[in-house]
Amino acid sequence: MRIGIVPIEDPHFGGVYQYSATMLDTLRQWTAEGGTEEFVVFSDTIPRDASRISINRKWIVRSRLEDEPISWKQQTLDFLRSAIGEGFHREALRILLGRAAGKEQQEADLNRRNRREFGSEQLRREGVELMLFPAANPLAFETDIPYVMAIHDLQHRLQPEFPEVSADGEWERREHLFRNASRYATLLLADSEVGKEDILNFYGEYGVTPDQVKVLPFLPASYLKREIAQEERQRVRTTYQLPDRYLFYPAQFWPHKNHRRIVQAMALLKDRGMRIDVVFCGSHEGKVRYRAFRDIMTLASKAGIQENIHYMGYASDEAMSGLYAEAVGLVMPTFFGPTNIPVLEAWALGCPVLTSDIRGIREQVHDAGILVDPASVESIAEGISKLWTDERLARDLACRGEARLATYTPDDYRQRLIDILEEGKIRRCGVHEKVGSR
Repeated sequence: MRIGIVPIEDPHFGGVYQYSATMLDTLRQWTAEGGTEEFVVFSDTIPRDASRISINRKWIVRSRLEDEPISWKQQTLDFLRSAIGEGFHREALRILLGRAAGKEQQEADLNRRNRREFGSEQLRREGVELMLFPAANPLAFETDIPYVMAIHDLQHRLQPEFPEVSADGEWERREHLFRNASRYATLLLADSEVGKEDILNFYGEYGVTPDQVKVLPFLPASYLKREIAQEERQRVRTTYQLPDRYLFYPAQFWPHKNHRRIVQAMALLKDRGMRIDVVFCGSHEGKVRYRAFRDIMTLASKAGIQENIHYMGYASDEAMSGLYAEAVGLVMPTFFGPTNIPVLEAWALGCPVLTSDIRGIREQVHDAGILVDPASVESIAEGISKLWTDERLARDLACRGEARLATYTPDDYRQRLIDILEEGKIRRCGVHEKVGSR
């Protein structure tokens, strides 16, 4: 069977990029060792010799699935439709906006059908019988090819107060995407039992059943090096001018990542006579992230700790292993889960973990990290103080993290992924009628 894959190729996408890299690397190795499936990778940027997002040389690589541009009128109607939901409200909308809106609606539906038919024809030409999406993508339900798709979080439903999942139409965009993707999926992937529970809680009413949601836990990014020579450690220190001791947080500057309370905790500890250095890396592009970044840096300046904040911008994949290995600990008091890849990466590099005592993360970490209340500056400060000063505790946490990581190996991940694809192959025969009725 030919299986199509649409990976996330841009490293600036963070976790979903890492997830794509791990998934493709696993399938590449499986194919090289005798796996019988054929894969078609839809990509605009992957070279055949890529070292991070890697493919098997026997695979077919095609340009990313084409899509026609959507007019601003159609975008407006799509937004309104997703905002008001389904049912009689849609008829009320047509009456409210008049015949013009009704005509635009018909044109939008026709254009969407045309795009679906065009995309489906493109996939059929390649002989694709099942699609695999490492991240939610509207292409999944805009074609009539059965698909397996990952849903990494539903925070727009759980915590809509954060602008990155709700502002400027983002809530409606996400809801339209996740609702339809769930409704028409052959199988869905969740990172944990908590993630599966969320999918069923919010989209079970649209026909998603427990046996359709498969748990495929995260792994540390496949490009990390577990063994790091002293020369590499020193190169990373020199290149990024790292302080002697530092806490590390690799995260884009979304408000939910909670950089602000880390800085507030550092200020609180400074007032108590303790200076902490923290290294941040990650993008601050875009309106929401730039505002958060500016607020954090202003706060640090007012607190007199600006010299203790080391922002290195985007860090290359090659540097990440050294940055984790040299850190006193990972500090990650995020509000979002259910589970997070940096925790696993820290464990893989012997880096002690401080993260959030919230649903999902609590189950992921157990006793292999310091768990803090992400809403409490005092709790974060107390956790940082323990991590910074108690070397015995730090060593113990690193050992517990290593032991916990060993309970789920790359071999476990590969077998689960293969089993999921096998089930997708079996189920695909029964979903054509469901898909064709959209």
